[in-house]
Amino acid sequence: MARVDSLMEAAVADGVFPGGVLLVGDHNTPLFFKAYGYANIFSKREMKRDTVFDLASLTKPLATTLAIMKLIQTSKLKLDERLGSVLGPLQGTEKSDITIQQLLSHTSGLAAYRPFYRELSGMFIDKRRSALRDQLTKAPLECEVGHRVIYSDLGFMILSWVVESVSGKRLDIYLAEEIYQPLGLNKLFFVDLQAESAKDDFAATEQCPWRKRLIEGAVHDENAYVVGGIEGHAGLFGTAYDVYRLAAALLQVFNGTLSTKTSLFDRGLVCQFFTRQKAANRALGFDMPSPCQSSSGNYFSSRTVGHLGFTGTSFWMDLEHSIIVILLTNRIHPNRDNEKIKAFRPELHDAVMMQIIRVRTWNKGM
Repeated sequence: MARVDSLMEAAVADGVFPGGVLLVGDHNTPLFFKAYGYANIFSKREMKRDTVFDLASLTKPLATTLAIMKLIQTSKLKLDERLGSVLGPLQGTEKSDITIQQLLSHTSGLAAYRPFYRELSGMFIDKRRSALRDQLTKAPLECEVGHRVIYSDLGFMILSWVVESVSGKRLDIYLAEEIYQPLGLNKLFFVDLQAESAKDDFAATEQCPWRKRLIEGAVHDENAYVVGGIEGHAGLFGTAYDVYRLAAALLQVFNGTLSTKTSLFDRGLVCQFFTRQKAANRALGFDMPSPCQSSSGNYFSSRTVGHLGFTGTSFWMDLEHSIIVILLTNRIHPNRDNEKIKAFRPELHDAVMMQIIRVRTWNKGM
């Protein structure tokens, strides 16, 4: 992995990101795992392999989607369930007939984003979550349900509302009890901003112009932050290793190498969620490589799932070749204007996959 290592070193030197952690593995073990650069450029705190990152939109597949899967697994929810039958306030509204599947595939017609935090920040903290859900109820659709793909934060805010309504537990608590703790994942968690401050070694993110301070150990996303740090579209924190362990567990289920007794999900359910949706050209809750100019590069198979996070995080999992690549960076530190990572990601992924292909080809010839 000399080429991969040099690319990561050069990325830090060229200001693609102040620091990052790269983990490459198969479904059983890490093959490459190294930290680079700084977790905080002001204090010169170095990045470590166990540095905790704000995973941003990786929350969607690795938290909210898995919670929905668990509810389906336990027969408490169905993919074709309509919001009007789950959430009382949405009965009789234009959102009443939106299905769970449409929310997961971003075909619900909901808007991509709304700056709810601007209004909510003026309220008492204990009133904000209900106020957010009132705003989600009132927010008009951007298009007719099922007619267009709009990658939507709002859709996953509603999905977290569904999880909490059906399970009777807050999203972070349900995930910890039902998924993360059973898998021994102690470094995948939400930071509850109303509780005692977390003590972990966090990668710094933005010098936030709204909060007027450097964000470190608190969620960067403003809409998640304003309601206390726990939401369905953002708020999950974690280390590269625990992201890998979670991805590897899912990959093992998909491959049929993990027994039903030790798995949290049935193989059929995982396969269903990892299948490309014709209407959306993506999987349920997970992204898939676009036909051209994908951030995953040129060598991942078409049977690949993953996701990107705004803070500079990503994971891609090649289901056909059993390869997982996790890149966690603090590219928005100290500000979000740095977008060099867009060109870097595919170059790095190509280097990783080319090396794996070479090694596997060589091994076959032995």
